[in-house]
Amino acid sequence: LLVVPLLYLYLRRQEPMKQPCAHGLKVYPILGTLPHLLKNQDRFLEWYTGVMQSSPTHTLVFKVSGLAGEAITADPANVEHILRANFGNYPKGELTVSMFEDFLGHGIFNSDGEQWLWQRKAASYEFNKRSLRNFVVDVVRFEVVDRLVPLLERAARDAQTLDLQDVLERFAFDNICRVAFGQDPACLAVAEEGMAAHQSAAEFMAAFTVAQDTIVARVLSPTKWMWRVKRLLDMEPERRMRSALANIHRYSEQIVRDRREAGRARRDDLLSRFAAAGEHSDESLRDPDVEAKIMREIRASGQGTANFSLDELRQMHYLHAAITESMRLYPPVAADVHSCKEDDVLPDGTFIAKGWLMTYCAFAMARLESIWGEDCEEFRPERWLDGEGVFRPASPFKYPVFHAGPRMCLGKEMAYIQMKYIVACVLERFSLRYVAGKGHPKLVMSMTLRMRGGLPMQVKNKGG
Repeated sequence: LLVVPLLYLYLRRQEPMKQPCAHGLKVYPILGTLPHLLKNQDRFLEWYTGVMQSSPTHTLVFKVSGLAGEAITADPANVEHILRANFGNYPKGELTVSMFEDFLGHGIFNSDGEQWLWQRKAASYEFNKRSLRNFVVDVVRFEVVDRLVPLLERAARDAQTLDLQDVLERFAFDNICRVAFGQDPACLAVAEEGMAAHQSAAEFMAAFTVAQDTIVARVLSPTKWMWRVKRLLDMEPERRMRSALANIHRYSEQIVRDRREAGRARRDDLLSRFAAAGEHSDESLRDPDVEAKIMREIRASGQGTANFSLDELRQMHYLHAAITESMRLYPPVAADVHSCKEDDVLPDGTFIAKGWLMTYCAFAMARLESIWGEDCEEFRPERWLDGEGVFRPASPFKYPVFHAGPRMCLGKEMAYIQMKYIVACVLERFSLRYVAGKGHPKLVMSMTLRMRGGLPMQVKNKGG
């Protein structure tokens, strides 16, 4: 009976002198905030969004005695502090890198210091080429005209319900392979043309989803080392992860061999690009008034028939605003994790100890009245337009959908080009209706935000 109180007193002595405050959460002896985490482990996003909305600082601190703490914030000032003002103190860090390492290696998404800086400079050079941007338009035009549009036409003709999430994930996979590696896995063509299935590519995509889900399970676990125990004992989900990684590495190494570029660093970079491909490719619009305004903008371009140029896409300000608003409410990366290198105090006064994880949550930020006003939970593209109908961006620290600071996403413009091309071409020809009941689809917390059960849509051809 003496062991528990003695353990408690010992662990209390190991805590930082500055005790964090967990606003709105009861802190239990020894267990700290662990009971809250366990109770809400299947609805993390919704839960801590609600708690941050009620917190005066919009910041949460989770602590279990004897374990490293973690803070989650939705305060733009804190986000700027982490991503720019005190950038050097918030790297990915050894703990975060170790949880992602067997999946992404040390690619640009999972590296720090000189290694990250070298990869960043190399990628920046490629992304700034106009020739690459024009090539992206050509690739997305092919994928839309020759694959996506025929697939939707077939679904409309046969009154077939499509899982649009799955369709756009396959679209994104084909697209990144063609743009970045000169490969065409034709995942979207499989369902469309009745081709012999590209089994290796299909297996890779399934394995990639398993790996992303497993990584998130590692990150969300209160004990960040537990995944290592599960891997050692071959327990789920680490058992599935082992099989998924074998498939992922086999497929990616084949691409490397085909390009005659050997070496681990190249494979890591390749996997980072696959991870990036899914971040900004499957956002959807379903508001009829918004659709009507987008259609007027498309018709005003004078093109149609999927023949949009790069400059014409850039002039579609309302479509740009609609996509931006969609990603505000449903950011592809709902939350991003960093590590704290040295003791620090955030602008809101929250103490962050050395070794803690520091997360900002873009999903919660979109739902704060203090940031976006009383209509923060409404889908309203007009909030991004000035009086002349010209798109006006917000501070990236208020809208960190493409990250911010030195790690700002290099592929932002290309992501917009692809999304605008897809939406313009699809809405020009088809009407889409969500057929899985009322309300919004349930969300799945993964490396990129996904919908549980997919996005089943009924497709109708506007031409008849």
